[in-house]
Amino acid sequence: MNRTTSSIKDSVGDKLFLMGIYVVLGLVLIVVLYPLIYILSSSFSSPSAVTSGRVWLYPVEFSLKGYASLMDNPKIVTGYANSLFYTAVGTVISVSLTIMIAYPLSRHTFFGRNVLMMLITFTMLFSGGLIPMYLVVKQMGLIDTRWAILIPNAIWVWQVIITRTFFQASIPGELIDASEIDGCSDIRFLRSVVVPLSKPIIAVLVLMYAVGQWNAYFDALIYLKTASLFPLQLILRSIIILNNSSNATDALKLVERQQLAELLKYSLIVVATLPVLIIYPFVQRFFVQGMLVGSVKG
Repeated sequence: MNRTTSSIKDSVGDKLFLMGIYVVLGLVLIVVLYPLIYILSSSFSSPSAVTSGRVWLYPVEFSLKGYASLMDNPKIVTGYANSLFYTAVGTVISVSLTIMIAYPLSRHTFFGRNVLMMLITFTMLFSGGLIPMYLVVKQMGLIDTRWAILIPNAIWVWQVIITRTFFQASIPGELIDASEIDGCSDIRFLRSVVVPLSKPIIAVLVLMYAVGQWNAYFDALIYLKTASLFPLQLILRSIIILNNSSNATDALKLVERQQLAELLKYSLIVVATLPVLIIYPFVQRFFVQGMLVGSVKG
């Protein structure tokens, strides 16, 4: 018996609509991708090619002078090590504290959770300001210590909100009731049940906190005084300022230094964003899943 298969053909309007979508997405891809390619190509070009505007898509007069200049500075290695420490330890602290505050707020049996949530959300709109914050950090004895980077901004309110929503949507109440009947404590339930079931939102928190911690420099600029504690971003900032504020009297040396400063900007961007670009593909699947679940508010 012969079977004929038929498929529904798209109408002309549907084909034009899909074509329009592909065109828009293609333009968005070009707008997003081209700056990255330009920065990468510029970092591998010669200083004269960068300043003269001859770099468009591919490296011109291939050169590693920008990266060599960075590696010649011993502070770069120290800054990289400090940033890795701040990112790793800060992310662990932030994720742990966020889960510890979001889980009780997701439990309907937690007395006063609505009032506490309102107070936490209030801090998104109003804050004490920079000077009171500095005085608090100073009073706690954290000035010029690593803890000044890790503790004051350890918890972000938005991350608490999406984590609380994830727990409410993903941890059924029947599971909590069953654990209580079996005599499971809240700490044991959080460690053995909630955390293993929350890998998507944990991946979201890790990525958000890690990127924020890696790119942060303002807290270090305010609270740190010892150069050996500076993160990479602060050291890169000082290198750019140092190259831009040259006191060279020779016109040729001044031009060369200005060209090198322009090249260093692109090399610094590549160096600073490389760890994030390496980590993101491994957590992207969990990131999308966690954001979709946590995006439903209620």
